[in-house]
Amino acid sequence: MAESLVLIPGLACTARLFEPQIAALGAGRTIVLAEHALDDSIAAIASRLLRAAPDRFALAGLSMGGYIAMEVMRQAPERVERLALLDTSARPDTPEASRDRERLIALAQAGRLEEIHAALWPRLVHPDHRNDPDLQAVLLDMMRDTGPDAYIRQQRAIMARADSRISLPVIEIPTLVLVGEGDAITPIEIAREMAEMIEWASLVVIPGAGHLSTLEQPERVTHALQLWLNQD
Repeated sequence: MAESLVLIPGLACTARLFEPQIAALGAGRTIVLAEHALDDSIAAIASRLLRAAPDRFALAGLSMGGYIAMEVMRQAPERVERLALLDTSARPDTPEASRDRERLIALAQAGRLEEIHAALWPRLVHPDHRNDPDLQAVLLDMMRDTGPDAYIRQQRAIMARADSRISLPVIEIPTLVLVGEGDAITPIEIAREMAEMIEWASLVVIPGAGHLSTLEQPERVTHALQLWLNQD
């Protein structure tokens, strides 16, 4: 039996974010999807994950999921066998980003999730995918499934996240840092910064993908994850 894999979705995302990877990697492997919608701090989400996770596991998170994964590494590094940070950042929220989040929270409080989706969509995907109605529908469905209350909790958690850069150099397990080459939210230079801080890290740039790399280029991302999972 292969080692267990814990997956952490991004903001307003569900298991569908990793649907292609779960289908490809699930044979002979326990896959656990982290619950990240019930708490309003990254530390609390990480603690909940650790209570539900196997004793030892591989850990992968995308975007907000990456913030949580880095917090897991602070709380219980001895339990994580390998780490994958997908389309994420080790930096804290900037004042400008926090102001933008407050505006999105106000829309969520008013129940205007479709407006949030419309505002964010152009920056979430590679330009080649902006006119993909199926991908757009998946993202909107995930946001609706998350709901406004959980969305607000997640945004509050993201706004208060720690600066993880100081803890990256102590990571000493096989680490994949992956980013879409067209990611406008956590661009390549942010991924490169993380990879350079982790001695055992490899950087993979996915062509034709933006911030939602697992859905935009599922086969390429799955291949990168397979190599990571098989790395000694």
